[in-house]
Amino acid sequence: MTESMEQTAEVTAGGARAGNRALSVMDRVREAILGGAVSAGERLNEVQLSKTLSVSRTPVRAALQALAGEGLLDYAPNRGFTVREFPLPAIVDAYDIRAALEGVAARFAAERGLPAKEREIIERALAAGDKLLERGAFEAGDLTIYRDINGDFHDALLAAAGNRMLSEMIRICHHVPVSSTRNIVVFEYHDVRRRHDDHHRIFEAVMAREPWRAEMLMREHVASIKTSLVGYLSERKTYPSGPQAADESL
Repeated sequence: MTESMEQTAEVTAGGARAGNRALSVMDRVREAILGGAVSAGERLNEVQLSKTLSVSRTPVRAALQALAGEGLLDYAPNRGFTVREFPLPAIVDAYDIRAALEGVAARFAAERGLPAKEREIIERALAAGDKLLERGAFEAGDLTIYRDINGDFHDALLAAAGNRMLSEMIRICHHVPVSSTRNIVVFEYHDVRRRHDDHHRIFEAVMAREPWRAEMLMREHVASIKTSLVGYLSERKTYPSGPQAADESL
């Protein structure tokens, strides 16, 4: 665990505020879990993590509590935090449901039109992704940057759909962490390039007020991520809380 964590993340910058340290620790632990460096069922020890990550126990404890809130970790009194395990069928189901629900969200957004706020967020996310991808290869930290770009795109489309029930149902799918739009750690550059191009096509369909095309593009987008992830997990013969491959969802 210690060695894997050291290889997964960079050293936290000195002088950062406690909240920023907690966020950095959370990102690093999340990537270690979702990238497979930490096994499902493994206990995460606060003292060990604080030494490995060169931070105090306070941000480590805050990070573990936040990750438990995301559904990546389980907590039990006298045992602490352990990595949650999701069977492959649960992961597949989450993606199938998410593909249908996010397809509906894209259709609603196309029917109702993008509000100025959500349009600005999506255009900014697309431009930031274009800039990140123009080098033709990823550098250290680029996947973490794209995770937020990807999440912003999907969150803005969902907000544009203007349906609280739909938002709540999609949030339930994210309780299987590997199906979250923020989870993309195992993606390679070419995977991100493909999914980012999908984002452009979905946005074009929404702006053109083509609801059925927007829905089908989004369904295909999420389904393609599921296919890639299932192949990855099947090769590993292990189904942890899941590589951060999803939202997805790119």
